[in-house]
Amino acid sequence: MKILNLYIGKILLHYTLVVFSVLLGLFMLVNFIDQLQQIGTNNYHLKQVLLYVLLSAPRSIYEIFPLVGLLGTILGLSAMAADSELVVMRASGVSLLQIALAIMKVGSLYVLVGILVGEFVTPVAETTAQRIRSEALNSQVKQQTDFGLWLRDNRSFVNIGEVLPDLTVLRLKVFEFDDKKRLRSLVAADRGVFTKGKWIIENVRQTLLSEQRVTSQQASSARWITDVTPGILSVFLIHPDQLSAVQLWRYIVHLRENAQQTSVYELSFWGKVIEPFSTAVMVLLAIPFVFGQARSGSTGRNLFVGIMLGLAFYVFSKGFGYLVQIYGVPPLLAAALPTLVFSVLALFMLRRVA
Repeated sequence: MKILNLYIGKILLHYTLVVFSVLLGLFMLVNFIDQLQQIGTNNYHLKQVLLYVLLSAPRSIYEIFPLVGLLGTILGLSAMAADSELVVMRASGVSLLQIALAIMKVGSLYVLVGILVGEFVTPVAETTAQRIRSEALNSQVKQQTDFGLWLRDNRSFVNIGEVLPDLTVLRLKVFEFDDKKRLRSLVAADRGVFTKGKWIIENVRQTLLSEQRVTSQQASSARWITDVTPGILSVFLIHPDQLSAVQLWRYIVHLRENAQQTSVYELSFWGKVIEPFSTAVMVLLAIPFVFGQARSGSTGRNLFVGIMLGLAFYVFSKGFGYLVQIYGVPPLLAAALPTLVFSVLALFMLRRVA
């Protein structure tokens, strides 16, 4: 069985890599074409577009991994079935359960790869990709990981510690300079809210500097007159794709402390927890389609239905998440239900084939 496991694993990995290369290439091509319309805007040129597309690739990999696992397993097993290798295995006394276990060992490898990509590669790559694109499209905005957002606003420089999902800003500082580039005032505020077409900042401390003296004053709230719009700040919101599951959970706790809606981030968190195991479910789902060919006599039909199920799972898992925002479905249920449904379907079909 050890040799058989290695052989099956080699075949499945080969076809999975083929499917992976094709789908990833298509996703990157579509992403590249989508970005072409913005080439030439400020500093967003071909170099920045290529970097953005390349660094966005890990997120695409993570999203299509269940589909890749399903198609790769179907094609690999179909190739073995076409060469009568599966028939020989069964005739040699190898049970369907043993073959399924060998296939699921490959599926467990996919789960491990999915976890590693989702937790360590995607957050860093996606954050870097969004930063490169945002800074190139708006040359007066600079984003620093350790020091918040820096924006130039006429003769002032604005530092924002954090932008919350409702576009509330935290830890705001405004440094104003005169015509001779000398610092004239510093305004610090704990919080800023855009309401009724204007910015209102809270717990304001202002320090005025002149050649003779330094004065300071405080106010519970004040209006912030600026060219910085919510549209500019929306570019720098923390997106769920930029965070690992651990970071997402910490951010959810932080948002709750600031009275923010967390359903979208909770959905993303549970999705990241369940996504790798969805790949294993897709691999399991591929087994009955191929082994059912001997009874149905229609390889093409089974492959077509299998591919359609994979696409249905992708659409279902993505589309079902919108119910969280529309109908208030618990995020855990919204993230887990598609995987649970397809798990039951896979086990039912496997039992019928056996």
